[in-house]
Amino acid sequence: MTNKVLEQKKKLRAKRKLRVRGSIFGIASKPRVSVFRSNRYLYAQAIDDQNGVTLASVDGKKLGFGNNKDNAKEIAKVFAESLKQNGISEVVFDRNGYLYHGVVAAFADSLRENGITL
Repeated sequence: MTNKVLEQKKKLRAKRKLRVRGSIFGIASKPRVSVFRSNRYLYAQAIDDQNGVTLASVDGKKLGFGNNKDNAKEIAKVFAESLKQNGISEVVFDRNGYLYHGVVAAFADSLRENGITL
């Protein structure tokens, strides 16, 4: 792809990200779960926006999982355990400008299956 096309893709994702984040706000009892997916890995973190603190996080690279649906389910399982250890059972899902499809949807569905309410 040319630089012009890549820049356009970045602008459109930033626009979607702002639109999604306009209605989402995390607090300590119900944090925002933000998902980031690169071409190779998947990352997620639970954020308390009121205090500006990350409560829990998971790194697919450190766990040795890639960026596909099966690995997203395993990453979500580990993340759900981390959330439960911190006493969090309910979260707000922030898809971070990505479409709710594929890896992002598999991650969210697996969180639900592991007892986290979205």
